[in-house]
Amino acid sequence: MNICVYGASSRAIDKKYTDAAFEIGKAIALRGYALVFGGGNSGVMGASARGADSVEGAYILGIAPTFFNVDGVLYEHCTEFISPPDMRARKKLLEDKSDAFIIAPGGIGTYDEFFEILTLKQLGRHNKPIAILNVDGYYDPLLALLRHTVEGEFMNETSMMLFEVFEEIEPMLKYLETYNEPLHEVSFFKKIGESTTKEEE
Repeated sequence: MNICVYGASSRAIDKKYTDAAFEIGKAIALRGYALVFGGGNSGVMGASARGADSVEGAYILGIAPTFFNVDGVLYEHCTEFISPPDMRARKKLLEDKSDAFIIAPGGIGTYDEFFEILTLKQLGRHNKPIAILNVDGYYDPLLALLRHTVEGEFMNETSMMLFEVFEEIEPMLKYLETYNEPLHEVSFFKKIGESTTKEEE
């Protein structure tokens, strides 16, 4: 199984987030799975790669655009590295090369990756498991925003079924390993064509 870990590249974040990312990468490698990540050397990205690299024989696939190829930006010990021409191509490769996705703490780039992979699943373009690792409540505001979106009927509540939220790594990986949910039609998640008001009889 190829497991993609999305996460921050920032060097300034709290150590608790990079510690968690290291453990994610290590746990993935110990299970004999491949780590797929955005190729960065720092932040959550770099920590997850170093965690995987701490296990002998780990397979690490880094994917980052050619313009990132400057000193110190990219992780240098990947088993394989793919250098697409731009960020759009990078996201597509991360999606296509992965069998499952972990959303670790990150910034707007990670939000972008999460919402894209979530939207594609809602639209029936893939049926791969998506897990959010909510380290120390980091994603609580994002989850509140999604609930707010549901309450305003901008999104079906069923769309919340498209991902799972975890606070611990082991149950999260178990979820990815055993995921066997059906692929639903788009209409299951979206109220396309339905009236937003009900006329009184």
